[in-house]
Amino acid sequence: MDLDLAQLRALNAAVSTGSLDGAARLLHLTPSAVSQRLRALEVATGRVLLVRSRPVRPTPSGEVVLRLARQIELLADDTLVALGTAITGDDGVLTPRPPTLALAVNADSLATWALPALAPLADEVCLELHRDDEEHTTALLRDGTVVAAVTTDPDPLPGCSVTRLGTMRYRPMVAPRAARRWFPDGPTPAALARAPVVVFDAKDDLQHRWLRSRLPGGEDADPPTHQVPSSAEFRSAVRLGLGWGMLPDLHRADDEAAGHLVVLDPDAFVDVTLHWQQWKLRSPALDRVGEALTTAARRLLLP
Repeated sequence: MDLDLAQLRALNAAVSTGSLDGAARLLHLTPSAVSQRLRALEVATGRVLLVRSRPVRPTPSGEVVLRLARQIELLADDTLVALGTAITGDDGVLTPRPPTLALAVNADSLATWALPALAPLADEVCLELHRDDEEHTTALLRDGTVVAAVTTDPDPLPGCSVTRLGTMRYRPMVAPRAARRWFPDGPTPAALARAPVVVFDAKDDLQHRWLRSRLPGGEDADPPTHQVPSSAEFRSAVRLGLGWGMLPDLHRADDEAAGHLVVLDPDAFVDVTLHWQQWKLRSPALDRVGEALTTAARRLLLP
């Protein structure tokens, strides 16, 4: 079976943009040309690869080919950089075109240590960051959406390598006025059962994980809940007194020193151990990103 690079690029572009029109704009083609390339790829593979919905989505067979398409595209971009293939900027200067890397990173890592680690590589790679809960980022790696992920999964996916990054420690934090209102006698079971709690989204189990350890029958705990799906706004929501929430120690010192937050229980914490999984490809760009994140994580996270 011969797979054409242009056809694979069309598949990647269609899924990445969500439509054939979007793929056409990205590839500087007509929608008809993109459609022809996709049909040719489906003929070559003997499988239906795309569901023509809005947005388009890959079939199970399409996910397999999409993963290959993104691997080949990454290697092709690396090769062009190595060969010195260049683009002309507005100032007429020729510069290498950097490869694009799609990465899945959890929100708290992005808000604390990951973005500063990636910033020095801005001239070398273009980043397409996908934010998801650290327990769910491997799904994006498995289906080919990303080439690497920060995840809690220590077991490498097929075709991937895994490196332990370190541990983020979270503690139950609350604004002082909310502590006086909801926890006048401390975090008693009765107070925890009725006090509002802030969660990131429906996937966020950190708060309820700690509740289950503190409450008899904690698996049935159902306190009032606020969903705030952004690390910065989550932290602000807790500081403003909407409820208590689990915040990483990387934020803790500043908030405590300023009097914005207090710890509900100084001896209580939940540890989340993170790993870096990436495709097993000889990609200099991907290796540099992995090295930058690994170095930063080992400097800032708990062993």
